[in-house]
Amino acid sequence: MKIYRYPEREQWEKIVERPRLDLTKLNETVSTVLNDIRQRGDEAVRLYEQQFDKVMLKDLAVSEAEMDEAETLVSNELRDAIILAHHNIKVFHISQRFVGQKVKTQEGVTCWQKSVAIERVGLYIPGGTAPLFSTVLMLATPARIAGCREIVLCTPPDRQGKVNPAILVAARIAGVSKIFKIGGVQAIGAMAYGTETVPKVFKIFGPGNQYVMAAKQHVSLDEVAIDMPAGPSEVCVLADDSANAEFVAADLLSQAEHGIDSQVLFITTSEQKLGEVQAEVDRQLQLLPRHEIAAKALENSCYVLVSNTDEMMALTNLYAPEHLVIQTRDYEQLADRVVNAGSVFLGPYACESAGDYASGTNHTLPTHGYATAYNGVNLDSYCRKITFQHLTAEGIDHIGRAVELMAEAEQLDAHKNAMTVRIASLNNK
Repeated sequence: MKIYRYPEREQWEKIVERPRLDLTKLNETVSTVLNDIRQRGDEAVRLYEQQFDKVMLKDLAVSEAEMDEAETLVSNELRDAIILAHHNIKVFHISQRFVGQKVKTQEGVTCWQKSVAIERVGLYIPGGTAPLFSTVLMLATPARIAGCREIVLCTPPDRQGKVNPAILVAARIAGVSKIFKIGGVQAIGAMAYGTETVPKVFKIFGPGNQYVMAAKQHVSLDEVAIDMPAGPSEVCVLADDSANAEFVAADLLSQAEHGIDSQVLFITTSEQKLGEVQAEVDRQLQLLPRHEIAAKALENSCYVLVSNTDEMMALTNLYAPEHLVIQTRDYEQLADRVVNAGSVFLGPYACESAGDYASGTNHTLPTHGYATAYNGVNLDSYCRKITFQHLTAEGIDHIGRAVELMAEAEQLDAHKNAMTVRIASLNNK
């Protein structure tokens, strides 16, 4: 990791810079695959499953027999952990239910909103280097609470054509409707365009590698909505001299192990703590099974020593991290100063892993600085707000002339006339 000691403000843009790759060839590949799936459906999906996931599939859909088999392959202990996490995620997201109210903007003019679930949603669950069954809970649980009629899930199979059993168990617990053995760009294309087997969805959720992210952004231009633009996972940890260096290092490495393009940022006001955390990162890194992945991610990462809390908060808000961990004495006061972050973890015991799995908050979050404009997945992500208005004759009397004047000023005579004929009808009574 690079080390910056008391950097000048001119250096901050360099510190918060994310890793960038030339995506020209990647986008060409994504476009080719998506166009092929749009035209040839299941036939193209099977071809790309063979090419990318190295498996020949007869059936793309996961059968009930395979779901039942998965139940026997997951330990009772893990199943209980999944149930606990599902409960907490459910409780938290139920609390987000929208309660609309009718508002009288003028006498005779009443407006209100209704929250309506998206009828069919698609979930993408990575299953390569890390089968993210926790993401099934994070995406399917709020979809079910929102009332989505159909929840479609795609995830890559292994070379025997099997889906990770924990993914299937989590899907059954969370209420997924249909599951397909499709990974990568081909999964996004199948859900965006629909095939003979996979239903077309209206919105796609879920993380993935750069190919998956590029595919989601591609189909969002003209076909379906997506949860958010996103990139590799990241964490920023803030610490003063009271922080536990072992905890800090563990949090940094928990994100670094996601992938070689992940990034971590450590910001501290303590020179001593900087040295302690460096030593702990080096020690813990050697113990990780995903040592090589984490080590590569650390090459994109920084330690930063700043002069005071004001600089610490200004720098993290500029970075706008996906995950923000605050290990300081005054973490409650600093929490009030957070402006840009996906999810915030307060105090020494709130490790980022808690939010990833079982505290209840959603771990599908904006990355790559998008936390300046986007929030993480929540119940509203699965709903649309439809507005209603009702006008009486008294309402026409209050706002009718204003509508005529504004429409006329915009040179939209038909708009004006829609109100004029109503005013005239009331005047003639």
